[in-house]
Amino acid sequence: MTNRVALVTGATSGIGYETAGLLADHGYKVYAAGRRVERLKPLADKGVTAVQMDLTDSASIQKAVARILQQEKRVDLLINNAGYGSYGPVEQVSIGEVRRQFEVNLFGLARLTQLVLPAMRRARCGRIVNTSSMAGRMVTYMGAWYHATKYALEAFSDALRMEMRPFGIDVVLIEPGAIATNWGAIAADHLLKVTRKSAYQQSGSRAAAGLRKLYSSRHLTQPSVIAKAIVRASTVRHPRPRYLLGFGAKPLVALHTLLPTRAWDYLMIHAKDL
Repeated sequence: MTNRVALVTGATSGIGYETAGLLADHGYKVYAAGRRVERLKPLADKGVTAVQMDLTDSASIQKAVARILQQEKRVDLLINNAGYGSYGPVEQVSIGEVRRQFEVNLFGLARLTQLVLPAMRRARCGRIVNTSSMAGRMVTYMGAWYHATKYALEAFSDALRMEMRPFGIDVVLIEPGAIATNWGAIAADHLLKVTRKSAYQQSGSRAAAGLRKLYSSRHLTQPSVIAKAIVRASTVRHPRPRYLLGFGAKPLVALHTLLPTRAWDYLMIHAKDL
């Protein structure tokens, strides 16, 4: 893997941070992208280069890719890891927040992918690893907009995988379950905020409590576990199209497939009490 170039988004914390460090250990020349690049300073000792990038800003994305291609002439591996979850009732979440969620979780990712693909095609090799979620395979209560972005990312990745096959470029989906990060607390806080003093206040409070309960579990998967799976998917000769892993991922996706729709709906609405 020596001299291979990797670009990792969402690298300032959690899964992205761990992935950037592990790829550097595997001999990659790693560019770690994020908005708060000061958080990447500890990775400099491993030779990781911090790159300023905001996925809601197309100019920021273009500038970052141009810098890397100017210096390296190539990107062998793109890890689209950046993303966030914003929960709330469909009626209550502002369209501005909806657009921001799609910009980060899908549109910015798509633009970055478009900019990296020409160099990969010319080389007739490369790999794109998209961090989706079990949320792209099932839906939880009051998570409409977040799940919409992840379902869209699943479809985007499936189509891209077929398109890239003739050029020797692999496209892989990583679908984590519940991970030990502050994701759940942030989603719960936003849910309480958007439902306060509304017709959804009581149900929103219940759903937020369910998120807090889930993300305070000692069984949650550590970010390093997912990072190792990403690196494995990035370095094996023939990666699987999907890696469904982490706390709750496989059983919940299987249950969603097996249960009648109304039974699943009931389970999600009453998850806090189960």
